[in-house]
Amino acid sequence: MLEILAPVDLADFRMTVLKGEDGDPPAIAIVCDSMGQMDLGWIETSDAPISWRAAAYRALEQNLGCVLPVFGYQDLFDQIAMYYWDGETEDEGARQSLIYYHGADEADLEEQALPSTMNARRLDWMITANAAPPAQLPTGLRQKLRSLHHARRALKRLQPERNAWHFDIDLIYQYVPGFEECSSLPPLTLVPTEQFAPELDDVGRHGMEMGFMDIAGLCPLPEAGRIDDWLTSLRLGAEFLLAAQHLIQLDPTNL
Repeated sequence: MLEILAPVDLADFRMTVLKGEDGDPPAIAIVCDSMGQMDLGWIETSDAPISWRAAAYRALEQNLGCVLPVFGYQDLFDQIAMYYWDGETEDEGARQSLIYYHGADEADLEEQALPSTMNARRLDWMITANAAPPAQLPTGLRQKLRSLHHARRALKRLQPERNAWHFDIDLIYQYVPGFEECSSLPPLTLVPTEQFAPELDDVGRHGMEMGFMDIAGLCPLPEAGRIDDWLTSLRLGAEFLLAAQHLIQLDPTNL
């Protein structure tokens, strides 16, 4: 089974067979053994136009979560809003939260992190509004994005109960006792650590201590014939990951 995922470099995976309890059938879980910021390749390191890089980054943010346990900037922002500002996402509400719930001195608020200052640290290619529409992208990049979307659509056509990559948190808790003590945060992120290291450290602390939500998919197998469906869906997931990998490994100087 692992040979199906062998060409994938985006993350390391392992398969775990789980014994069902109380009459439940056995299941196979796909576990992600990778952790930290994903390698974004040219999106992060090249001098390609911001509009190209933003289009590629947006596609990864919108699609990778269907297979990978990964979180993006908005997920980080929402978590930080709960940690720092009691869920407030605007500066005025955050200021009031810091004063009334955290005992901050109003005179010192200029030194406190606020939603606007966090958003201001986003790199230009992280901002969706900067993404060029498909018609304005070079052909090579447009083809890579199209391949990613086609692979995603193939996965969406799968029935959940026959999908190796299906993520159902209640089903996971049913098959993995004690897993609810782990962090709800995935182990991978698309957020650049250089710009957001303090925030990533804060939200990741529980996961570092108790474990992350590292299961990419869990699929019960109530009958032997289901293994063929499972293998088919595993291949579709691998094809999706390879499409994402090819997008990240693209050389913008050849476009």
